[in-house]
Amino acid sequence: MVHRLSCDGAIQAELFQRGDILDAADAAADRKRDEDFFRYLPGNVGHRLSAFVGRADIEKDDLIRTLLIISARQCDRIADLSKIFTYAHNFIYLGRGYNYPTALEGALKLKEISYIHAEGYPAAEMKHGPIALIDAEMPTVAIATPDHTYEKTASNIEEIKARGGKIIAVIARGDEQVRRSADFVIEVPVIAECLMPIVVSVPLQLLAYYIAVYKGRNVDQPRNLAKSVTVE
Repeated sequence: MVHRLSCDGAIQAELFQRGDILDAADAAADRKRDEDFFRYLPGNVGHRLSAFVGRADIEKDDLIRTLLIISARQCDRIADLSKIFTYAHNFIYLGRGYNYPTALEGALKLKEISYIHAEGYPAAEMKHGPIALIDAEMPTVAIATPDHTYEKTASNIEEIKARGGKIIAVIARGDEQVRRSADFVIEVPVIAECLMPIVVSVPLQLLAYYIAVYKGRNVDQPRNLAKSVTVE
């Protein structure tokens, strides 16, 4: 159930997965800008999101259309790129701000279905350990989309390059600065910063999928994983 997304640096969100939250979203659909809506959300989520009631509206259809365009345009390119990295035994994923959780998600998907060890790190912490792992056999996926941390992430990429690391950079369309530094790039549309994790997740999932396929993994039934967790 997604009625509308409003942005001002974050999502005034009506994207939910749990049924009880969906019910709350339905109840609030006709008053999208009413801050009372946010008290339906669990924990401090409502408080945090209410601070970002936006000025610019983005229809959910536009977002869905963007995601479909990314998938259609990038599939062949990402499939070809994936063949190069089936050799890897380890991956590092780097992101800052909103894209740090995206880096975690990308790494999780790769390890789940390809069985390659992958770890997501905040790019700001690269010098506090992960940089010691960088070499020609350790690919790095760096999310470098436009935000207030862009230049710092670009600097991280330069440091990886200087140490002989292979870099797959997720960049905004038209970004030439990081393109020059990266070995491979995956372009995504320029979109509101708050929505960038949704957009970036698509190529990261495709990358994990194709690497797993080319390694001969069963992506529909990854080993040791269950559709539902029934024991703690």
